[in-house]
Amino acid sequence: MSEVFDLNNLLAKRDQGGRSYLEFLRVPAMSAGIYILPAGGTDLQRPHEQDEIYYVVAGAAKLRLGSSEKKVAKGDVIFVEANLEHRFFDIEPELILLVVFAPAEESAYT
Repeated sequence: MSEVFDLNNLLAKRDQGGRSYLEFLRVPAMSAGIYILPAGGTDLQRPHEQDEIYYVVAGAAKLRLGSSEKKVAKGDVIFVEANLEHRFFDIEPELILLVVFAPAEESAYT
């Protein structure tokens, strides 16, 4: 079931779906998706029961991880442990994230 995913195709498919998150891979050990937040947008996600990694494909924002805040930008890789409250804010410009959950994500993005 190995596959190569074209980022431009994934972004177009996510745009067509009209949602902020597009899951494009799901196997028992992990799931992956593209998450996009517009400039000035609000991140409504809730803590997940799985560990996750974000790769910032484009854009910049601040990220609240529990009680701390970090600036993140294109090229950053972020690890968020399971059940940790986290949220992107002060998004400028549009933030495009590759998200990987392990094991596969069970909760939904809004």
